[in-house]
Amino acid sequence: MKIATWNVNGIRARGAQVEQWLDAERPDVLCLQEIKASPEQVPMMLAARDDYWTCWHGSGGYSGVAVLVHRDLAGAECSATHPAFDFEHRVASVTRHGLEVLSVYVPNGGKDFAAKMQFLQDLGNYVAEAHRDGRRLVLCGDLNVALTDLDLHPKERKPGAIGQRPDERALLQRVIDLGLTDVHRTLHPDDEGLFTWWAPWRSLRQRNIGWRIDYVLATASLGATATSAVCQREFGTSDHAPLVVEFS
Repeated sequence: MKIATWNVNGIRARGAQVEQWLDAERPDVLCLQEIKASPEQVPMMLAARDDYWTCWHGSGGYSGVAVLVHRDLAGAECSATHPAFDFEHRVASVTRHGLEVLSVYVPNGGKDFAAKMQFLQDLGNYVAEAHRDGRRLVLCGDLNVALTDLDLHPKERKPGAIGQRPDERALLQRVIDLGLTDVHRTLHPDDEGLFTWWAPWRSLRQRNIGWRIDYVLATASLGATATSAVCQREFGTSDHAPLVVEFS
């Protein structure tokens, strides 16, 4: 099974790139964040694909998430849900064959840090409930926290900056400790260049001076079957790159 996540920073601006990427990669599930579009604003070439079932959860030029499930996995019927803590169209969840996949876009926190902290707290509570119920999860998305200093280029390490504060990191670590595996880091434990987002100036992406803030977190038993996790830094014009994980 191949599951991918990508903050596209505007589906209307990058619809053709997503289409090209889907044709090349053919993932079983693709989670998108920051689509910045309502369902009716999604490019028809994506909304009308007959090989993917799609959920577009957005309301215009801000935030928004999506989940695309290959028809071989989606089957005849597929539907999305949104947890009670969802706001600003930040969470979409799809369950197929006993596996729940969530596309999550955590608030940046620059305008309302308290809202970000509450969202991370609620996300942890949701994961805890799923773990108690024996539900298998794959949580994908832009979580807007660099978990450790290893997830930041040395030039980007700024103690106290939003996205790398100890209190944010503690809440994200709590989410993981509730029975999930950080697949990307687990497969590349010592990689100092493992980034998924780069500020869009001074050729930082080309120089790989970035942050790792996009994640695929999987229930530990499933995470143990992961065979690869690759960030495709060279693809696309979003400030984030696609992160692709394959499970055996």
